[in-house]
Amino acid sequence: MAARFELLSASGAARRGRLSTAHGEIETPAFMPVGTLGAVKGVSPMQLAEAGASVMLANLYHLSLRPGVEVIEELGGLHEFCGWDGPILTDSGGYQVFSLARLRSVDRDGVRFRSHVDGQLLELTPEKVVDLQRRLGVDLAMVLDECPPWPVDEAEAERSLDRTNHWARRSREAWRGDGALLGIVQGSVYPRLRERAATELIALDFDGYAIGGVSVGEGQPHKRRVVELTAPSLPADKVRYLMGVGTPADLFHAVSQGVDLFDCVLPSRNARHGLLYTSQGPLRIKNARFRRDPGPVDEACGCPTCAQISRAFLHHLIRTGEITGRVLATLHNLRFYLDFMGHLRKAIASGHLEDLAADPALGSGERTEEPAPSTTGSAIPTSHLE
Repeated sequence: MAARFELLSASGAARRGRLSTAHGEIETPAFMPVGTLGAVKGVSPMQLAEAGASVMLANLYHLSLRPGVEVIEELGGLHEFCGWDGPILTDSGGYQVFSLARLRSVDRDGVRFRSHVDGQLLELTPEKVVDLQRRLGVDLAMVLDECPPWPVDEAEAERSLDRTNHWARRSREAWRGDGALLGIVQGSVYPRLRERAATELIALDFDGYAIGGVSVGEGQPHKRRVVELTAPSLPADKVRYLMGVGTPADLFHAVSQGVDLFDCVLPSRNARHGLLYTSQGPLRIKNARFRRDPGPVDEACGCPTCAQISRAFLHHLIRTGEITGRVLATLHNLRFYLDFMGHLRKAIASGHLEDLAADPALGSGERTEEPAPSTTGSAIPTSHLE
């Protein structure tokens, strides 16, 4: 069945909704933990469900390289393969092609590139991308798009948008899957291009719409302006997805603008480096002041880590590089993000979303260290790759 979005209530522009799929319902606004290869690093499907996740994101580019779509299809599809029986969204892999792959060429037909894994020459076309996602059996599929880097001038951003929207038309025509296909609004930071992109995609009547090309280094003011401009222009009866964002403050801002779905690697990646999200703001567990602290990471949190593990012990595990510490920290951060989205849903339903604007949980916590350089020589934003 194609995913069906139902608007339940609103508080200003913020929306409380329900997205129904063949593998279950997603209460929105919702956060999708990033399981690039079919699993969140260090977290089992059972633990992910226990944390309160209702949907997971995986990545077509990475799965098509290893183990291969043919293998996954032969083993019953992505849900059966990875042991997750809830809804799955797959990113088309367009961002990874442009950030990871080597010696790529791009035109209106598609993208040709060499795998960052073994150098194999590969090609992605709009038709191939949607067919591969159909074969995986996912609930929410994304079209192939081009994600321009930052900085980019308006002329180049428009040439990129021409390709993306041309690919979107071909993707819509080729889609034969049982799930939903989402178009991606690109256009960098330029209002005219964002408006044009949204208008053209809406005319194609996708099952939902994503805001792409943010958190690529353009800075907070630009990022938020793109969301403020784009989200309200998308159809009210279709799900809206902001790709690769972000901190709790980013999520709150986007929800207030009417966005429904989010994904980001920050909770899991930052957990592995010792940055923990709490009801009182970010906590850097590596700091020496936690060496003898017997308290939980967050007294307001009900996750297994906070129920049983002291700050002192987690400080010790993270400082010594013990993998158990990374798992415990990841479980906490995922639970924080999922609970945080639950708080937002309740606030929208009660009409008091604005009351959360001063919540200390919205403190900054972007990342703990610089991302590794990509094979193309430019930095890979932590919000997109796991």
